[in-house]
Amino acid sequence: MKAWQFEGTGRPIALNEIPDPQPGPGEVVIDMRAAGLCHSDVMYMQIGERAMPFLPMTQGHENAGVISAIGEGVTGWEVGDAVGVCPSGVRPPAGMFTPGGFAGKMVAHSADLARVPEGMDWALAALATDAGMTSYHAIIKVGGAREGMKVGVIGYGGLGQVGARAAVLKGAEVHVAETKESVWDLARAAGVSGVVADAAEWAGQSFDLVVDYAGYDTTQRALDAVRRGGTVVQVGLGQPTFTINANTILGKTITGSLGGTVEDIEEVYELLRRGEIQPAYEVIGFEEIGEGLGRLARHEVTGRLVARIGD
Repeated sequence: MKAWQFEGTGRPIALNEIPDPQPGPGEVVIDMRAAGLCHSDVMYMQIGERAMPFLPMTQGHENAGVISAIGEGVTGWEVGDAVGVCPSGVRPPAGMFTPGGFAGKMVAHSADLARVPEGMDWALAALATDAGMTSYHAIIKVGGAREGMKVGVIGYGGLGQVGARAAVLKGAEVHVAETKESVWDLARAAGVSGVVADAAEWAGQSFDLVVDYAGYDTTQRALDAVRRGGTVVQVGLGQPTFTINANTILGKTITGSLGGTVEDIEEVYELLRRGEIQPAYEVIGFEEIGEGLGRLARHEVTGRLVARIGD
């Protein structure tokens, strides 16, 4: 089968021919149908050899497809089942530490599978496994967004668009900070109460919660926005280091959120199925994955980029 593989820092991702995978105990093989492209893919290509346990590495951690083979000891799943794969579950994250879904097939642990609703678009099924799960988990499960809260969302990209809408659905008053004015109308259509270009404009406005999906040294602006007793949830890692003023932490909570659970994915699937979350995304062909990662690195993508794979 063909697979897009990272071969080393400074080298473009390569389309290689590799053997079809086989399932081990507790595992399944998935015939890929769609795989989302993520800024994390670009980040891992930049740090490459310092993070990945082996090279070449088949990338792709936002995956959905159809079970085509089942390993010993797997129960509750059958060949032909439509599934999404949780990238932060039992098996080390695909595309970073184990072979991912930028390929015709991939292996996943059965405990990491989420059931895809019948008829769901494969692109939505894929993007929900990371962009959906990670954003939803951060703002709902970690941040606790709910009715009566004033919530800030920094970054209205692939993650922020889902997180902001999830908080709106919970009844929160949601505000968005996003430098790309071309997506402001999308944010307003999702029900947010206000949009600004820079979260610095929120300073002193007593937010209960700010979730930073960008991570471009924006954490200080989040801390300046939340009230005493408020919470900042850090998700985005646009830069490797952040600078904050120590005294602005006092009386506030700052925490990180990484990934989520199969339950989170299935909750997002239900919101997508009902049309309550309608994320912006663009579908590309499998052969366009290399070019797509370049577009992500140059910040040329609105919403999420998802590759169609297979039938």
